Amino acid sequence: MLLVEWKASAEVDLLEILDSISEHSEQAAERLYDRIQYDLEHAAEHPYLFKPSQRIVGMREIVTHPNYVIFYRITVTCIEVVNVVHVRREFPSSVRKAVP
Repeated sequence: MLLVEWKASAEVDLLEILDSISEHSEQAAERLYDRIQYDLEHAAEHPYLFKPSQRIVGMREIVTHPNYVIFYRITVTCIEVVNVVHVRREFPSSVRKAVP
């Protein structure tokens, strides 16, 4: 099982998302957090379980909820969580988009 390592960008993404959700429902924010942790545990156990991203070169993605996508990459020692994105928002400009 690989470790799960969060990049600072992903931590900021997650905190902003959870803060926004918790303004309306703390339980919904907790459920989303739990779901993300659950999905990342599976990715740590089976790194290639989730599909390669067609949007961002070199990433794999987990649709953890219909509105949220986790982008991660596999390294020798860990699953590196790079971004957590709401699907209606623009994808991070710091990450290159995949070429079709």
